[in-house]
Amino acid sequence: MTLFDQTYCEALRRIYHEGEDVFSQRTNIHTKAIPGLTYELHPAKGFPLLTLRKIPVKLFCAEVVWMITGSKHLGFLRQFTKAWDDFAEEDGTMETAYGYRWREHFGRDQLLDLVEHLREEPSSRQGVVVMWDPASDGLRAPKKKNVPCPFTWVANIIGNKLNLHLIIRSNDFMLGNPHDTAGFALLQAMIAQELGVEVGQLTVSISHAHIYSNHFEQVEELLSRADHQHAEIFCQLPENSFKRALSEDASLVEEIVQMFASQYQPAAPVKKLTIAV
Repeated sequence: MTLFDQTYCEALRRIYHEGEDVFSQRTNIHTKAIPGLTYELHPAKGFPLLTLRKIPVKLFCAEVVWMITGSKHLGFLRQFTKAWDDFAEEDGTMETAYGYRWREHFGRDQLLDLVEHLREEPSSRQGVVVMWDPASDGLRAPKKKNVPCPFTWVANIIGNKLNLHLIIRSNDFMLGNPHDTAGFALLQAMIAQELGVEVGQLTVSISHAHIYSNHFEQVEELLSRADHQHAEIFCQLPENSFKRALSEDASLVEEIVQMFASQYQPAAPVKKLTIAV
């Protein structure tokens, strides 16, 4: 197993064996859940792309580029995936799109401000980017098709390395977690490249980490794959990836996908995982 496979399995095993039974009123499905799960990764030593089952590489690569564009319209993303269509409004937009929240929703461009702020003041401890809008998300606000699960992240530079701390309020560990981890590791790599620094630590903190009961069979299958062998995967980005993403360069997605695909030989598929909505 890769370094990330090992970290993932340790967390998955903990949730599966130690998690409390929690019935989700939103999805009407039981879960096993634990609070406050945190793990640390070092993507420069091995990119966190799960190899114990196949992860749709094009999906997370396209999403990251789309998020950097700052758009809330699914037009760019639909060139590569229709995965978010169920959460879109009739006009093809998502008000809670992460990139839109970063760059437009709060009246300032948090993403570009972060990059320029760290360029000007690399010792800063104020590199905070937020997706959660307390005026309209969660609590007793009217229900929406989607509210952000990863709701904030913090970036800082220590020892000439860009570190990223992602905080997730709720994480489906079988479906959402591998996708979120790979996506934010890619974002981290793109920002580090733009700043001319190395990739440092990626820390992921999850307030409510859970496994849905209709995924238990697949959990047991993954946990039985301890002997799966796979070389570490490394992220070697095309030049100027961040700027190309800002310009909505669709060819960048294909180049990054090919970079990963040339290294990625995942284990056999597991039974189809059904998303809980």
